[in-house]
Amino acid sequence: MNNTFLSNSNYSTKKWYIIDATNKSVGRLSTLISTILQGKHKVDYNPSINVGDYIIIINAEKIIFDASKIKYHVYKPGKPGSALKKVTNRSPQKVIEDTVKNMLPKGLRSLIPKRLRIYNSSNHPHLAQNPVVFNLEK
Repeated sequence: MNNTFLSNSNYSTKKWYIIDATNKSVGRLSTLISTILQGKHKVDYNPSINVGDYIIIINAEKIIFDASKIKYHVYKPGKPGSALKKVTNRSPQKVIEDTVKNMLPKGLRSLIPKRLRIYNSSNHPHLAQNPVVFNLEK
């Protein structure tokens, strides 16, 4: 008889990862973040079970954009102050949160405030969780 093992969310331990956003592209960084939040990088991944990890993004203000996207991308057309350049200057955390949110399935979009922490500098208050630096260059 074939028994398929399905882990529950209590079975796998949730890790904390630190990702440095210095000189990283928004899109590539967001796909990596959404993969980790869903738990697709784990061996025991199952789409119906929540096995994702926690992520700390540092240096969010040093993220880079494509020149054409900065110039022409507008969040809410017709409303002043909604250009990507202005939103990025005000709060780069919002840009990263929005891109990650749109890459997640609709059922997991509520995970962003719970598992994703974004900071503009390299200082963060999560040293007690023993975060591991996630290596982007593979």
